[in-house]
Amino acid sequence: MFTIPSRGMMDRFESLSVFVAVAQERGFAAASRALNMSPPAVTRAVAALERHLGVPLFHRSTRAISLTDEGAVLLDRARRLLADLREAEQTLMGGRSVPRGQLYVTAPVMFGRLHVLPVINVLLASHKGLNAHMMLLDRNVRIIEEGIDVAVRIGALVDSTLCVVTIGSVRQTIVASPAYLAEYGIPVDPAELVSHRCIVGRVGRTWPFGARGDRIVEVVPRLTVNSIDATIAAAETGLGLANVLSYQSAAHIASGQLVEVLADHAPSAMPVSLLYDPGRAAMPAVRVFIEAMREQGRRGVWS
Repeated sequence: MFTIPSRGMMDRFESLSVFVAVAQERGFAAASRALNMSPPAVTRAVAALERHLGVPLFHRSTRAISLTDEGAVLLDRARRLLADLREAEQTLMGGRSVPRGQLYVTAPVMFGRLHVLPVINVLLASHKGLNAHMMLLDRNVRIIEEGIDVAVRIGALVDSTLCVVTIGSVRQTIVASPAYLAEYGIPVDPAELVSHRCIVGRVGRTWPFGARGDRIVEVVPRLTVNSIDATIAAAETGLGLANVLSYQSAAHIASGQLVEVLADHAPSAMPVSLLYDPGRAAMPAVRVFIEAMREQGRRGVWS
């Protein structure tokens, strides 16, 4: 027999949603903005949940918050519970064809900004009942535990029970400004990099070459920086050679601000994949997002 949840149960679902938002946004004010709720309402929701459970969920200070041990345990379970609830809602409210409800997507920061956000924008414009939450992070999140519907991953994948759809590939590009190459010369073999000025970013100082990526050159960094945008900006100013992915450098090469070198020595391309739990496959929002990303891949917009 189907039982309609009590008002108290529904309030706890809302409180769990607020709790997860506070944890993800790392603050009550940030969560209120993300949820479009007033800060007092966010505070009251978390306080009500803590009273119901009888334990504190956050350590609070004037400068920051952090999860208590009990809060960390609840976070993983709350994410799974809310993800299951979203799936049930989308299946019942939208049948098997109309995307609606909340879609949770994660992707690397720059790839997400350049190639996932435009897809999300089109989907939101086309489906008025659909909302989206994007987590742009240069780390692999735990898809099921963190309530993610679809994750965009670049590179080789470890075996798992998740569904995988390969939508394209990207490759390594070694780039420098025309001014740098005019002054210091164009390297024609990876071994020459040891005598060049190099900008070391997220790839690190060991740069792979050869089809299998087994020819390693350790470069000496003139500049080390942990941001892709800063790495590319430094290369454009003529500071040295940089190792970035093709989707990161494509627009700058097309504009003539950067020039690719050593392309014949680059490792084989890396796959761009979508990962999702098999239980999410029937969700209309997941299906339309995957198909839209596959279309982007067929057009080769990031190769």
